[in-house]
Amino acid sequence: MRAARLISLVLLLQARTRMTAGELAAELEVSERTVYRDVLALNAAGVPIYAERGAAGGYQLLGGYHTRLTGLNSAEAQALFLSGLGRTLEELGLGAQAGSARRKVSAALPPALRAAADDAASRFLLDAPGWFDEAVAPPLLTELARAVWEDRRVATRYRRGDREVARELAPTALVLKNGRWYLVAEVDDDHRVYRVDRFVTVDPLPTTFVRDESFDLATFWRERSAQFLAQMLTSAVTLRVSPVGRLALPRIMDPASARRALAEAGEPDEQGWVILTLPVESAEIGADMLLGMGPEAEVLAPPEVRELVADAARRLSSLYSRTSPRAVSDPRPGHPRTGCSPDR
Repeated sequence: MRAARLISLVLLLQARTRMTAGELAAELEVSERTVYRDVLALNAAGVPIYAERGAAGGYQLLGGYHTRLTGLNSAEAQALFLSGLGRTLEELGLGAQAGSARRKVSAALPPALRAAADDAASRFLLDAPGWFDEAVAPPLLTELARAVWEDRRVATRYRRGDREVARELAPTALVLKNGRWYLVAEVDDDHRVYRVDRFVTVDPLPTTFVRDESFDLATFWRERSAQFLAQMLTSAVTLRVSPVGRLALPRIMDPASARRALAEAGEPDEQGWVILTLPVESAEIGADMLLGMGPEAEVLAPPEVRELVADAARRLSSLYSRTSPRAVSDPRPGHPRTGCSPDR
């Protein structure tokens, strides 16, 4: 473990030029005393690290020194090639560069680590879009990605409902969520989220912007996602659900909401049915989704959702109560249906 930490210390100084003992300790998650000992050990091994005193001081490598030691072990080499983002990088316009980088890194690895990396890449793949979704990159994704890389402001036109709005944006980040791309951009000192497939035009401007160093993308996206769900799921439905229905519920409804509702449900009755409350977007959408539960769930409240489900059940019962289906022909040759005969 210490050997890996010593390598990390050298690579940090190589990447950032100068760092204080406190900064190194924070990055390596050790005490400053440990940093002092590690620097002494590296000096003894011939690594030219020296310290400058004063307010602007810190540790740094002797000018021009670069280590060729990557410090990769087998697991790290596997992780490096486990991105599985081939198609995603191509959508961002980085497919060729990513392939070139992987080839260069692979060539620099020792044979044993190269085999580990190739083995990992052949075992795992990330395929982000859901089933039945077309994996089509939005037309303007590459232009937005370039603007994100260059910190370049863009003038855009964006579809909002049945109209278009003009916006000048500072593109901060791109997020791929369930096969759909979103742009996080700064507007009027506030970060907002835009669906990339709704951009009509994206024109780069000659001006760049300064990034907000306090902005944390992962935290922002987590909080904004929670807000989005809270804004969508504004109604509630009370259900009585069978044991089979409990298993089906996460497939019918929002999985996270379904699991939370099941965890908060009351005790099962003698037949194993439980009563729970689910958040839904509206009465109509809730009724449509709950119809997929069939007889494994009973709506108890509100009355309008119960009536919507009951009305759909009555119409479905009427449809299937006929003595025989309407005569239709089977499109497959040689497979007649009631009232039809195959062509001769």
